[in-house]
Amino acid sequence: QAQLVESGGGSVQDGGSMRLSCAASGYTGYTYSKLCMGWFRQAPGKEREGVAAISSDGSTSYADPVKGRFTVSRDNAKNTLYLQMNSLKPEDTAMYYCAARYSNSFCRYYDAMSAWGQGTPVTVSS
Repeated sequence: QAQLVESGGGSVQDGGSMRLSCAASGYTGYTYSKLCMGWFRQAPGKEREGVAAISSDGSTSYADPVKGRFTVSRDNAKNTLYLQMNSLKPEDTAMYYCAARYSNSFCRYYDAMSAWGQGTPVTVSS
């Protein structure tokens, strides 16, 4: 059974950096490489929103609030997705989720996903 497990969350000061990881299990290397992978977040009292996504060909998509600060990447050899977050702000505080779906087309940060991780918390203090 496919599973996504996030790690790397925690607390950081305003302006700091953090890298999230998402390890995927239950996929072969070939099938993982065909996944559209994304990061979503949900702040307390708010709806979940898309943050970034990476297509099977490595092309990326970002929500406007994180453009220029966040970088999504993937290592297909390790079945792992990453989110490098720089210049963090208090408004980035949220639970961050990794998600995936099979797709051969361009993967947008707001696309619907079919598999989800349990989330990892990120807190940015001022």
